[in-house]
Amino acid sequence: MLLLQVKPNLIEAGTDEAGRGCLAGPVTAAAVILPPDFKCPELNDSKKLSRKRRYELRPIIEKEAISFHVSHVMMEKIDEINILNASILAMHQSIKGLESKPEHIAVDGNRFKPCNEIPYTTVIKGDGKYLNIAAASILAKTYRDDFMETISREFPNYDWHKNQGYPTVAHRHAIKQYGSTKYHRKSFKLLPDQLSLDL
Repeated sequence: MLLLQVKPNLIEAGTDEAGRGCLAGPVTAAAVILPPDFKCPELNDSKKLSRKRRYELRPIIEKEAISFHVSHVMMEKIDEINILNASILAMHQSIKGLESKPEHIAVDGNRFKPCNEIPYTTVIKGDGKYLNIAAASILAKTYRDDFMETISREFPNYDWHKNQGYPTVAHRHAIKQYGSTKYHRKSFKLLPDQLSLDL
């Protein structure tokens, strides 16, 4: 059973990101403030849920949340400041986009930077421990999947609607065959050495 908050006596936002390990597309983060009486037994780490279940839970989270916000940080910024900093930037943007200012931030993972002088706690695997982080993980994942599905129609050879930009064998073979696109992260190693890319 997931706990509601890290600091239950405060207005707390949970935040998480999706897409750090992808070769293409943005890194996406969400921040969510849930009400103290929020209950959803099905809610869990987005990676442990089916795609269908994530999309079923999204409108419940959005309806019940006191406030939520989702933010993309695009490929150019990822290449400029690196994926860790881009992930933290996406979380900061999501937190700053909340209608209610939180008194505490619960962050999935072990790396973060101060945001608007709000106290925060990092929680390793927090999306499997706290409801507000789990809710943020579902919003980040589904909104990023929506983005990847949209750009997959622009570049259908890469199957982003199936692999979401992750380094699958099929994705890497498509990069080898068709080259990289404007949505690929140029600072990432798009191909292993044995499949070197001629740019």
